[in-house]
Amino acid sequence: MPGLSPVPWDYLTMDARPFRADAGDDPMKIFNCGACGQLIYFANTACTRCGHTLGFLPDTTELVALEPAGGDLWHPVGAPQRTYRMCTHYWREGVCNWMIPAHEAGEAFCAACRLNEVIPDLWVEGNMGRWGQLEAEKRRLVYSLLRLGLPVVPRARDPAGLGFAFLADADPCFSEANRVMTGHNAGLITLNIAEADPAQRERLRQQMAEPYRTLLGHFRHESGHHYWERLVRDTPWLGPFRACFGDETRDYHQALQQHYATGPPPDWRERFVSAYASSHPWEDWAETWAHYLHIVDTLETAHQWGLQVRLERGAGPVLQAAPDFDPYDQEDFDALIRHWLPLSYALNTLNESMGHAPAYPFVLPRPALEKLALVNRIIHGRDTPPAPG
Repeated sequence: MPGLSPVPWDYLTMDARPFRADAGDDPMKIFNCGACGQLIYFANTACTRCGHTLGFLPDTTELVALEPAGGDLWHPVGAPQRTYRMCTHYWREGVCNWMIPAHEAGEAFCAACRLNEVIPDLWVEGNMGRWGQLEAEKRRLVYSLLRLGLPVVPRARDPAGLGFAFLADADPCFSEANRVMTGHNAGLITLNIAEADPAQRERLRQQMAEPYRTLLGHFRHESGHHYWERLVRDTPWLGPFRACFGDETRDYHQALQQHYATGPPPDWRERFVSAYASSHPWEDWAETWAHYLHIVDTLETAHQWGLQVRLERGAGPVLQAAPDFDPYDQEDFDALIRHWLPLSYALNTLNESMGHAPAYPFVLPRPALEKLALVNRIIHGRDTPPAPG
């Protein structure tokens, strides 16, 4: 693909399976309490050292210590001119820690929670905990979308916007057959809340012969379908998409039926990031989109921790994950992958040293890297192709 500079592809023959996407409160950024300097985490609501209330500010993507500003208003420590209100799901149910800028006077919910269209029945035992897990991973997704400058608009405001429905099976026995299906339709992402139960999710992962299944992975994958409609369909990017991913006009339902009936093609590992990606160009895009978010999120965490990894093989090139690198503001995909490869190898070997299976069982063949490069170009709007005709 034009614009993708040479990468030492021999490194890709290594079993590169990078990271866990269900890492809970592990930060994307490193945050510190503005009142006492204590390390604080993305989902925290109070500083464990000084007790200050904490809140995430979506307009600046910061987690800050807060002080009361009168009424229901709060301001960051040391910044009394900036006032916010708590999201309703923060002060009422305690499943959110995001704030609402005070000038958004009519908003009851934060930028992440206002995307919700259906939440679980909280009178059902266990649903509050499941919903809390769903919300935590959804906020990680929304954080990434905000950092990338992507539109995050509720469907209630824009028919082309984004929404979430968290639904439960009528029968508590969870399976994919005749149950609530995790998926996307016209901007609405539906998740079966049973996915929040690790035992149920692991059981289904094994039933579906999937190497990887996490809540955050679901959110990232399904968001890919939404942003295909926003960024690719009916835009000049449709031609480059088809050249890279294939013709999405082929019958989608027939393609999925064939995939489940016969499995992926024998050579799928040479062309796709996952077996499921081989089923249809839409799923290939969604899987690639999710992997792109995996990469930039993990690289940011490594950058924030000052993590540096060097990888050398004989007289070949040196790959290095440097600590002074912001992946969310990186238009050069080649730079992303040069940081990603050594970090992914290190993370997997560390995971195995703890007695765990490789955390992320995927290898990135060259065609998958070219698809990731196109996702990066589309997100950053670089080298926008001319309109047809």
